[in-house]
Amino acid sequence: MLSRELLRERPQEVRELLATRGTDPELFGTWEVLDKERREALVEVEDLKRRRNEASKEIGKVKQQGGDASAQIEEVGRLKGRIGELEEKVSDVEAKLADVELSLPNLPDASAPRGEDESANREERLVGAPREFDFESKAHWDLGPELGILDFERGAKITGARFTTYFGAGAHLERALINFFLDLHTREHGYTEVLPPFIVSRESLVGSGQLPKFEEDLFKLEDHEYFMAPTAEVPLTNIHRGETLEESQLPIRYVAFTPCFRAEAGSHGRDVRGLIRQHQFNKVELFQFVTPETSFEALEELTSQAEKVLQLLELPYRTVCLATGDMGFAAAKTYDLEVWLPGQDAYREISSCSNCTAFQARRANIRYRPADGGKTRLVHTLNGSGLAVGRTLVAILENYQNEDGSVTVPEALRPYMGGLETITSSSTAD
Repeated sequence: MLSRELLRERPQEVRELLATRGTDPELFGTWEVLDKERREALVEVEDLKRRRNEASKEIGKVKQQGGDASAQIEEVGRLKGRIGELEEKVSDVEAKLADVELSLPNLPDASAPRGEDESANREERLVGAPREFDFESKAHWDLGPELGILDFERGAKITGARFTTYFGAGAHLERALINFFLDLHTREHGYTEVLPPFIVSRESLVGSGQLPKFEEDLFKLEDHEYFMAPTAEVPLTNIHRGETLEESQLPIRYVAFTPCFRAEAGSHGRDVRGLIRQHQFNKVELFQFVTPETSFEALEELTSQAEKVLQLLELPYRTVCLATGDMGFAAAKTYDLEVWLPGQDAYREISSCSNCTAFQARRANIRYRPADGGKTRLVHTLNGSGLAVGRTLVAILENYQNEDGSVTVPEALRPYMGGLETITSSSTAD
């Protein structure tokens, strides 16, 4: 959420930056009208309260002198009624203001490229070269079923479209990736592992920025104000909701594995084959609470930590800085890591690393007390996939496939796979 001070003091700049994000200018115009109404009403309320207090004092004076105070009493009653009407109006306008404010995205940082869509994204670096196969390579939606480790039909039978069942070495590989990611980030990158609830409240989703904008993309529990978590970012953001931390506690680094649940309401017809766009998928999420002065440095650090996973797995990838029109709602700057997928002959997102500045902290009221004893300040929050597990499994299957249909297990994962070096149709999870 953006601060009211910023919206009032720099309206033209706000309007221009929101336009780069594709925000309807009428939305900010509505906010300006409502804010003016609220402030004018508050000024009138204060003036009426002053007049009411003066009239009340006059009543006492008149009565002390034995006079008739009925006119003053009537005036006090009239003023009291008008004050009540205005206060009700302020309350109504305040609610409308809050609705608009919750619908405004974060403002992009100056270093984010300007552009309305992904065509304006800026490539930062290219790491590794796509493998050149001396045989006809396959996509994971063919490799997995042929190996007997992925079953899309049975997933659909159990639940519906975009759900998958893993078997044998496929299930083991998914579990191995989760453990590998968690061990790397806790042992080498200084994160504290968290196992949060997988069901979150409406308040938590508002605090992290998913609501109200993305409600149609969420799975809601019937008869409850609970939702299935779309990402571990939601519970991790809200661990310190409503708290004031000490500066000495920062930075706080959390890492969490969770299943993620997304209705993908606006993605019909996209990535309908395979594991790329599922309603349920696993992810390991990196999250940091930092001071404002260090947040952009922390973004570079967090991005490099996510990249380290791809480097250890020896998967070719590229890092791109997202254009303003392609960034997530809460982000001020985002780097996407895109892994090479031979089956699609394209780089596809496997991690999104964002600095949300004070946007989430303001919504969730997360502050810290500076070491010098000054006024409390909002923390800055950062998040990033470290990595999306299913997409990493896809990348391994497609990049490490062999001519005979088997898949070589990356060396970094073999200790997590019980020493298994190659996945074949006869592989088991033992």
